[in-house]
Amino acid sequence: MPDFASDLAERLELAVDAAYEAGKRTLQYFQGQAYTIQRKSDNSPVTDADREAEILLRDRIIASFPNDQIIGEEFPNRDGDSLFRWIVDPIDGTKSFISGVPLYGTLIGIQFEGKGVAGVIEMPALDERVFASQGQGAWYVQGRQPRQRARVCDCAQLSDGVLLTSEFAGWQDREILDLLQDLQQASWFTRTWGDCYGYLLVATGRAVAMIDPVLNLWDAAAVQPVLEEAGGTFTDWSGQPTVAHGEGIGTNGHVLTEILKITKRAAPRVVAPE
Repeated sequence: MPDFASDLAERLELAVDAAYEAGKRTLQYFQGQAYTIQRKSDNSPVTDADREAEILLRDRIIASFPNDQIIGEEFPNRDGDSLFRWIVDPIDGTKSFISGVPLYGTLIGIQFEGKGVAGVIEMPALDERVFASQGQGAWYVQGRQPRQRARVCDCAQLSDGVLLTSEFAGWQDREILDLLQDLQQASWFTRTWGDCYGYLLVATGRAVAMIDPVLNLWDAAAVQPVLEEAGGTFTDWSGQPTVAHGEGIGTNGHVLTEILKITKRAAPRVVAPE
């Protein structure tokens, strides 16, 4: 009979290793190797580094777990007949990447029967990473230092901590800039240290909340298990713990109710299923 804990541990080990390897591949371009930049249909950028890193991730997963499903940002979904599904984002924060800003990451989320059970956030240019699996806690590693427990901060309210978001465009597109204004006024201060780096900061206690008005599945799948195992929360803007609604709120748990009083004023996003 299959041993879920053992199966998950094997997959997490691969995910941590593969994310590190893929991150190293992106650094070859980030640190000077020439690459091309193209615009996708939604006007977002994609580079050679995005594609090469995702191919690397897919190859590693298929070699070890050929029956698992794979969803990635840059290539078509791969079907599988196991109950495990991998959701990968080779470069989360491509806009930062092409601007020479080191706040981009490689994300791997693992789901079992549709539920997030493990996640890895790898920050190649910063040499930081946080990873987690169901019931095993969240762990933070900087450089070659020993891993340490990742824990959210104890701030009781927004005015005690740092609020993060990725960029203003999503707020403007949803016509909810007034909500961002209210959140900024409620927090101690706000920064756009965004994309996956913002969620890593929440998971390691350096920020109280990270909010995205627009979020894809591959942006969110790795984040939810990391934050939950670090003692925090990841929900949509109505408070549901899901990665499927095209938006996200990551918090230390204590400030979620305060944030939801503001975000629930926004109309729900309608997102097509993957």
